[in-house]
Amino acid sequence: MPANRAQTAQPNSAADYLHRLRVYWEDTDAGGVVFYANYLKFFERARTEWLRHLGVGQQALRDSSGAIFVVTDTQVSYRSPARLDDELQVTVTLQHRGNASMTLHQQALRNGALLAEGQIRIGCVDAATFRPRRIPHQVIDLFA
Repeated sequence: MPANRAQTAQPNSAADYLHRLRVYWEDTDAGGVVFYANYLKFFERARTEWLRHLGVGQQALRDSSGAIFVVTDTQVSYRSPARLDDELQVTVTLQHRGNASMTLHQQALRNGALLAEGQIRIGCVDAATFRPRRIPHQVIDLFA
């Protein structure tokens, strides 16, 4: 695929969640495009809203179980730039759930054009020690 053409893609119908957001000045670099690391922030916001949509508030989860989620691995491919004022759609699709981690596929799209996509692995850890722990049952049950 030529570097200057965005791949056209619709959010996968298997996507578990779609989050919309707007690109602000603070998201762009000196070239007027979204700074590459900000896609990780966009993905984080979408994952947080996905969990909230499922009824899991992260602070409430920490308070009730002592568990928090942390990113343990990322792999992101950048296809086409987003720019100031663009409205983006960021998807979250659960690919794999283990006992203490989940792997998610995420995409950032603009009007169906794929801008960036990534595999994000999040691990469940004890908030006090940051040692791995099982994902709490109230979260596991959501994916049964």
